[in-house]
Amino acid sequence: MLARGLRNNNPLNIRRVAGTKWKGQSTTQSDNAFVQFESMEWGIRAAFVLLRTYSVKYRANCVADIIKKWAPPSENNTDRYIKNVCFWTGFGGLQRLTEKDWPLLVWAMARQECGEVLDKGVIQRGFDLYREK
Repeated sequence: MLARGLRNNNPLNIRRVAGTKWKGQSTTQSDNAFVQFESMEWGIRAAFVLLRTYSVKYRANCVADIIKKWAPPSENNTDRYIKNVCFWTGFGGLQRLTEKDWPLLVWAMARQECGEVLDKGVIQRGFDLYREK
């Protein structure tokens, strides 16, 4: 069976929040917990928007800080998540990331969240949508 994040075109499993409407969000939202997007690229774009928020609002600019916020220990094996993302990307856990690093980070986070390796072209198209703001 296809992972929930892939079925929802939301490979980073962004949760639904009352009053929040995303660009590219599907008009039908049948999943009570997670946002559903029209395409994978729109779901990826939303992840980049959240990374920008994490960077600006919370000063989360390294893998460890980002993942601790994204996948808190109350819901996830956060340490394993950080180790996997660092292994797949080559980033250090405390290495300061910039926006240019985000596509690789999102690719690894999607792999962790869904157990599937996404095509990097899909990630890039989502990043391009994000850059259009």
